[in-house]
Amino acid sequence: MRALRAAGIGDERLLDAVRTTPRAGFVPAVEVAAAYRDAPVSIGQGQVTTQPSLSAMMIESLGLAGNEHVLEVGTGLGFQTALLARLAADVVSVEVRPGIARQARANLARHGVRNVELRVGDGSGGVPDLAPYDAVLVSAAFPEVPAPLVAQVREGGRLVQPIGPGGREEVVCFERTASGLEQPRMVTSARFVRLQGRYGFALDDAEFR
Repeated sequence: MRALRAAGIGDERLLDAVRTTPRAGFVPAVEVAAAYRDAPVSIGQGQVTTQPSLSAMMIESLGLAGNEHVLEVGTGLGFQTALLARLAADVVSVEVRPGIARQARANLARHGVRNVELRVGDGSGGVPDLAPYDAVLVSAAFPEVPAPLVAQVREGGRLVQPIGPGGREEVVCFERTASGLEQPRMVTSARFVRLQGRYGFALDDAEFR
């Protein structure tokens, strides 16, 4: 918790969600010791979990009050998903890697997180059949926000995404207006994996199984 407070996190609901959500239950068994550090953790297939302080900064930027319908792009093994689920009314999370999605689904069920609909698919296109969303959190980098994600944020809602080529990004919080995403505010600098999919970087089919 010291790392979160040092990062400027002041939302007590968010701090409590992190405190009561055991990150060790959302990482591979061989990485349990690493779960107690404020650092990324490898989850396989070239993917990593976001460190808790960075997840918290991104989530806090969404300004969740508890009644929101949220889209998360990039489930990973479900830790960030669980935090969002504790802070919003419900979460739609989409993960492109079926094997990782299976593990995330089991992790969320084991920890009693029931207000999540987890989809396997191309998150760069969002989940249009359940739109619009009050908030969207994208956990992978692309130089711009994919057009389908812009369209799925309700007017007045927020979207947070790492903007960049993958490896060195600015995490940016946007507000949705009648004319599109505006009023960008930089949250922090960070390193993220690339957003892959139809509206992101090209998929390597061999990676997804």
